[in-house]
Amino acid sequence: MKDLFKEDLQVINVGLTSFGEVVAREGGTVLQIEWSPPGQGNREIGKKLAKLVNLPEVEKANQRAFKNYLAAQPILESVGAAKAVIPNMGERMILHAGPPVSWEEMCGPMRGAITGAILLEGWAKDLDEASELAASNEITYEPNHHHAAVGPMSGVTSPSMPVWIVSNSTHGNKAFCSLNEGLGKVLRMGANSPDVIDRLKWMGKDLAPILKSTLDRLGGLELKPMIAQALQMGDEVHNRNAAASSLLLKRLVPVMVKTDIPLDQIAAAVEFIAGNDHFFLNISMAACKAMLDAAHNQPGSSMVTAMARNGVEFGIRVSGTGDSWFTAPAPKVNGLYFPGYSIEDAAPDLGDSAITETAGLGGFAMATAPAIVKFVGGSVQDAFAYTREMTQITLGLNNALSLPVMDFSGTPAGIDIRKSVDTGIAPIINTGIAHHKAGIGQIGAGITRAPMACLAQAVVALADRLH
Repeated sequence: MKDLFKEDLQVINVGLTSFGEVVAREGGTVLQIEWSPPGQGNREIGKKLAKLVNLPEVEKANQRAFKNYLAAQPILESVGAAKAVIPNMGERMILHAGPPVSWEEMCGPMRGAITGAILLEGWAKDLDEASELAASNEITYEPNHHHAAVGPMSGVTSPSMPVWIVSNSTHGNKAFCSLNEGLGKVLRMGANSPDVIDRLKWMGKDLAPILKSTLDRLGGLELKPMIAQALQMGDEVHNRNAAASSLLLKRLVPVMVKTDIPLDQIAAAVEFIAGNDHFFLNISMAACKAMLDAAHNQPGSSMVTAMARNGVEFGIRVSGTGDSWFTAPAPKVNGLYFPGYSIEDAAPDLGDSAITETAGLGGFAMATAPAIVKFVGGSVQDAFAYTREMTQITLGLNNALSLPVMDFSGTPAGIDIRKSVDTGIAPIINTGIAHHKAGIGQIGAGITRAPMACLAQAVVALADRLH
């Protein structure tokens, strides 16, 4: 004991920093360990969580769910009109991002996108008439996720819109997503001016048939190897898709020019895709949806299979709790804003694109895409830290999607609600930010996290199902 008191004082302090500060003031060395009680100190949530820890039924269900996710092989199959290919899509139905939301509750960008979609469909002659129709009982609104689909930002999908068709060759399920319009004033951000509608009409009339004809000749494209290559080229395939979009174009163009389509139309299509570094985003979203749907509906599993936002609520779905949504208010994103805008101008978090993070990409793979911090804020070290942190709340690594800067380890995947609620670590998401008013478009980008309340609700629901 005498020798111990002669040594320099070195302390590991867990929890309250004030204890460690006293030691440091007296000249000791302190390693501060961040810790908080499970369930943010909520006793009842802590009890429910305890019922799920090391429960064989949950562990086996998670093994099945995660195995199905890992085994999924998403194939870019074709392009088709939403009404013709999306299951159970009605004639006067519009799909949207996030959990269910009524017209009365929708945020500005989503309302703007819906009125634009009504104009695109020819259901109204002007915006006033479109708004009136949108507020009536003649239009049915349902989440994309209820129809094996996803959509970025407002996520609006209307019957005539062309959508990517991605099939999972391992399990046979399919997923769908609209085509990316580019940046600026676009429908997904709530813009609905004549130029926005004209672009969408061209995408349906000219671009979609070119893409369909090309993919039909190719016989489909395997997406997991393309995503893996893009990760090694500096993408995380959520907010950075420069490499993936280039790889896609490289595969499409040699086949595209061999079709019977007039060369001027092909040139216009190639110019459009080449000028849009986000073109691959919607494909990556559909690929992630196809992989995660294969993991859904495993009774007892605590694996998150969807995270989505509608600009009012943030919602998650969990494999072992069926098609229930667990929601909390969608946060505003404190990120990097374009000149002239601030967080006061922002709509709350919006879009289905967090399906990429749910699948271990996006914010979970930021370490491999350090350039993204220039767009969403933070430092290169932050990007590494986010990826490392996510390994603490996931079921494992997806070694098919390796990260070179992490010694080629797989990206962390399979968000476990138990681990998240236990550690207090919420899933990270990098995201675009839309103006709260329709028609203005994107005003920035940043980093946010899933509200812990969603994950805690899911823990309670799963525990109640199993006990």
